[in-house]
Amino acid sequence: MSVSRVISRDGTAIAFECFGQGPPLILVVGAFNDRSAGAPLATFLAPHFSVFTYDRRGRGDSGDTAPYAVQREIDDLAALIAEAGNSAAVFGYSSGAILALQAAGQGLPVSKLALYDAPYIVDAKRSRAEPDHTRRLTELLAQGRRGEAVEYFQSHVVGIPEDVVVQLRHAPFRPALEEMAHTLAYETAILGNGRLPTGLAATTTIPTLVVAGGASPFMCAAAQALGRALPDGRVRILDGQGHDMDSSVLGPVLRAFFTQ
Repeated sequence: MSVSRVISRDGTAIAFECFGQGPPLILVVGAFNDRSAGAPLATFLAPHFSVFTYDRRGRGDSGDTAPYAVQREIDDLAALIAEAGNSAAVFGYSSGAILALQAAGQGLPVSKLALYDAPYIVDAKRSRAEPDHTRRLTELLAQGRRGEAVEYFQSHVVGIPEDVVVQLRHAPFRPALEEMAHTLAYETAILGNGRLPTGLAATTTIPTLVVAGGASPFMCAAAQALGRALPDGRVRILDGQGHDMDSSVLGPVLRAFFTQ
């Protein structure tokens, strides 16, 4: 599969691949992911769509331009939609789901939107304290402490138990996580305080499918709340599924929604 590029509004080159032929569908992945994370899902959907997977800025073969701003990532998605023919369906995963919803809410030409495990907080007692997380991650990265930045994000932002974080130090994919560590402050900016954006949701009128893995009560509660807030929202809980995208389970759900 050859890599192509589009140029975002600020001049940043954004790398992408396109699978299949048909109506355009763009996949927006989450933290610690590059375009390869969406490849299995893209392959599953390729018989029905032209599926675009891309490296979000600062990752893989895409460029980066300082200073970071969430709006620049929205501009990146706008450039991909223009490349796809000036209108496209969009699927967002994890923090990528939050980014996709923000982009659709700004009026980008998104025909349909599907979101998987958008990590909104609906428990009033919880908060991500985004400025603190962003500041701490920025400090660690400025000091070259990429491994510590990865572990800070895993424990303080994602909420992975400390003993599991320690075990993950020896995982074969750990070097890849450290390679993308500089984008973690980007992620906390996208996540913000994590609260459900009811105002944004209320004005996002395109058909939207909100999906969550049934193994996570936290994600299920967020999905149900977001589905209620969207004018044309519908919710699908995938029994037994965790946070990872299983193309054999998620793929048929997306195919059915985007072909309706």
